[in-house]
Amino acid sequence: MKKSFQSKLKKIKMLILDVDGVMTDGRIIMDGSGREIKHFDVRDGHGLKILQRYGIKVVLLTGRQSEVVKHRARDLGIKEIHQKVFNKKEVFAKILKKNKLAPEEVAFLGDDIIDIPVLKAVGFSAAVADALDVVKKSVDYITKHRGGRGAVRELCDLILQAQGKWPEIAARYEFSEHIKI
Repeated sequence: MKKSFQSKLKKIKMLILDVDGVMTDGRIIMDGSGREIKHFDVRDGHGLKILQRYGIKVVLLTGRQSEVVKHRARDLGIKEIHQKVFNKKEVFAKILKKNKLAPEEVAFLGDDIIDIPVLKAVGFSAAVADALDVVKKSVDYITKHRGGRGAVRELCDLILQAQGKWPEIAARYEFSEHIKI
């Protein structure tokens, strides 16, 4: 991990995530009744649970409205979700104010052009491996993993490593802390 990333990640108190294309692979399945189905990666979810266990708040900020997102957020213990948001930067400012945080205390993971204003405003910005090229050019870090396929977990682990939590996690789960992401 680059030292500049590490210093930025040490300050992170909140991770904000886009949903479609970040927590999912971007595909939406609808049945004949119009019910929506999304694919979520279980390891991404576990990474978010660990992150929250270590005091990092997780917020979802998405342009679409979906009951599935509410269910997934509840399953993961994520209390703050913002759906059907067309101006993410405006809502980001409200999130900062509500949580009494400075921009440099927030990381954001996105994939599409609607995410760029927030990516430029946060302390640590990241894009999934399969994000649009224009998004990749706007961030501090591009994940090795694709959206819905481990990108969220990768960022969670990077934050925890930078904040010195990795040895404790390694001991808890009985693996070598020398395994790097």
